[in-house]
Amino acid sequence: MTTDTSNSIRPTKKQRELLSYIEQFIGEHGYSPSYREIMNGLQYTSVATVSLHVNSLIGRGHLRKRDRSARSLEVVSGSAAVLTSKDIQPAEEKWLIEKVEQLFKQLETADEVNQGAVDELYVLVGSLKILGLQGAAQSFIPRLSEIGKKVA
Repeated sequence: MTTDTSNSIRPTKKQRELLSYIEQFIGEHGYSPSYREIMNGLQYTSVATVSLHVNSLIGRGHLRKRDRSARSLEVVSGSAAVLTSKDIQPAEEKWLIEKVEQLFKQLETADEVNQGAVDELYVLVGSLKILGLQGAAQSFIPRLSEIGKKVA
């Protein structure tokens, strides 16, 4: 069963936090969190607040409940919260850009470069854009073109 999220309304900041928390919890535990776990994890003051946000996300097409049972929340594919640079800590941003820089330097000093390595760099530069780091992404594009000329 697939749900079309093209018409869904973008989640609010609180709802993005909730979606992120649910995805992370499922990734760690293999099942969805209870409302009380969500309340404690996100430091909400009541289970009713959790219910309000969950129901809103279900209505917006970002979450769904399986067969009305406990721990049955699912994040709808394609509705992952869009990160902005505000969601990334400055230390994380610096680390990420330094890692991309290292990969560029490795390929710039290589005698031959394969297409797969260039494709990986394109993905990384695209990821920087998605994360809201357009300036960093733009700075890598000319270098990416030069590396592309070295493809064996």
